[in-house]
Amino acid sequence: MSTAGRAVIEIRGLARSFPMGDSIVHALRDASFTIGRGEYVTIMGPSGSGKSTLMNIIGCLDRPDAGEYVLNGKPVSRMGDAELAHVRNREIGFVFQTFNLLQRASALRNVELPLVYAGVGRRERRERAIEALQQVGLGERVHHRPNELSGGQRQRVAIARALINRPSLILADEPTGNLDSKTASDILATFDELHAAGNTIVMVTHDEDIARRARRIIRLRDGRIETDTATESTHE
Repeated sequence: MSTAGRAVIEIRGLARSFPMGDSIVHALRDASFTIGRGEYVTIMGPSGSGKSTLMNIIGCLDRPDAGEYVLNGKPVSRMGDAELAHVRNREIGFVFQTFNLLQRASALRNVELPLVYAGVGRRERRERAIEALQQVGLGERVHHRPNELSGGQRQRVAIARALINRPSLILADEPTGNLDSKTASDILATFDELHAAGNTIVMVTHDEDIARRARRIIRLRDGRIETDTATESTHE
């Protein structure tokens, strides 16, 4: 599969198994693919196909039993916990179905948080957080708490937080799963804009229509990559 630019993700022969009672579940088997800089890729598959395991490895939340994972030139598949935490904070912007916002903190504070962990000074944190919130259309909501925002606005806060460290990769796990269809469409339009701006996006979804908005779909079945195909997306 051709890629849009220099590789952000290089995965070679990944395998991951888990004990379950007296048996072993092979969640991933010999998975290999490359995702280039600026690509927009969706990962699909039925329950038990291995997509959650794959996303956890891509997100540096888990390690493979075998194979190699290189993220933006860094061989992360055998890193220790502290190194993985550093890579997660610097290289990956996460967007979750459940938003994962601090309920008592303002939108600004929620977006600043990765920069706090990165040791960025207060003034620069504030400036970058405001810029990120403006980028997702929430420049007038910086001091609102999550309970003062709609579901779509909360997800935009989460997207701004994902962007704040200027990551190599935006990793989105069913980002419209808790939203109504109109709000979901607005959030997907935001992802289209992020892709058009040059961001690399990997999104897990079970929805075929959402998947086709990306430029490429990787389908998993029984822990293996079943297909890896380009789409005919018309979204720009």
